[in-house]
Amino acid sequence: MQGVQLVVAAVLGLQQPIVVPPVAPALALDALHAGAWQDEQDPTDSLWRAARQAFDRGDYTSAANLYGDLTRRYPSSTRAGDALYWAAFALYKNDDLNQARSLLVTQQRRYPKAATLRDGNALLARVQTALAKQGDEEAARWLSIQAQPPQPPESPEVGRNAAGQACPDEDDDDDVRIAALNGLLQMDATNALPILKKVLMRRDACSAGLRRKAVFVVSQKRGAETEDILLNAARNDPDSECRQQAVFWLSQVGSDRAVAALDSILRTATDPELQDKAIFALSQIHQGRAGEILRNYAANDRSPDEAREKAIFWLGQERSPENAAFLRALYTRLTGEELKEKVIFSLSQMGGDDNGRWLMEIALNDREPVEMRKKALFWAGQTGTNLDQLVGLYDRMQNQEMKEQLIFVYSQRHEAAALDK
Repeated sequence: MQGVQLVVAAVLGLQQPIVVPPVAPALALDALHAGAWQDEQDPTDSLWRAARQAFDRGDYTSAANLYGDLTRRYPSSTRAGDALYWAAFALYKNDDLNQARSLLVTQQRRYPKAATLRDGNALLARVQTALAKQGDEEAARWLSIQAQPPQPPESPEVGRNAAGQACPDEDDDDDVRIAALNGLLQMDATNALPILKKVLMRRDACSAGLRRKAVFVVSQKRGAETEDILLNAARNDPDSECRQQAVFWLSQVGSDRAVAALDSILRTATDPELQDKAIFALSQIHQGRAGEILRNYAANDRSPDEAREKAIFWLGQERSPENAAFLRALYTRLTGEELKEKVIFSLSQMGGDDNGRWLMEIALNDREPVEMRKKALFWAGQTGTNLDQLVGLYDRMQNQEMKEQLIFVYSQRHEAAALDK
């Protein structure tokens, strides 16, 4: 604790010596000797290196003291503000949250141009969250204040200001605000969710980045209200990426309402990326009607082929007799080669004796397009079809392209019988 007090004293400018554990002076001395020639250009080099070494080996008390000593001795150096951040980070690692907070606030006040200021602000939010969980009222107030959304512009639909300039860069403020919201949500969801809803009700273009981050924060809290917020964002947010993120996180909700909403989005959306997200979200829900919706979509000739291909792919990732039977039957009704190829691939990924036999049937069917036969033969060879069966095919094959494909399949098996053939 003495070392921590000395760090704070150093930052406040008190003329007290920094006491470092026995191993640290030796390291600092070695660094001073090794980099003496550099000190003429930057006298902070030695302390910075010694502090970095202490931090890297997990000696956070020594690191905090050395970084604090640098700030005390060289308060006007270019590294002084960054040293405060690293001292605070070391204290945070040691669970000395109050002192870490003190140093981060000092960095904000004295070194607003420090390179690590943005990292410092994010760390302060983590520190305040940890303190608030311990019952620190000051930290809880800070989270509540920082979590409040910024004031929207007078014209909520406009993404440029009155002078015609682009939206201001609010990334730093947004990061702190989102970190504070996340901390508040962990502590007090009752107060956090209304703030998040207020953020997501914004419709101005300049708040799109903040809304995207807010969707993620909402998704981390399970509950009926979370579902309502995500559904509203998925259906109504004007920003495409925000809608896509809301759709993605609905897969983690998995309720009947969420599945119904995803079904509606899949069928009515005109944005291909949003459709892709809905297909993926449904593929991650392993209950209720999610699988049925994907099968119906894959079978619908009016659906875009690219989206149908993705539905077929994800059906193949869910190994079930129902999906396998559906895909085998679907193949016979398809006319597009790309869709057929996706069915062949998906069934090969499922594995199983029935699918292996089906692949061989396609490969041997002279009425199938030769490219489909070649792909079926390739995947049959990749998925463990009996080698004796493959070896016996060569003499029966009449098509030269199929013979060449069979030779290639043999070469991929790396088995003596295949090489002998």
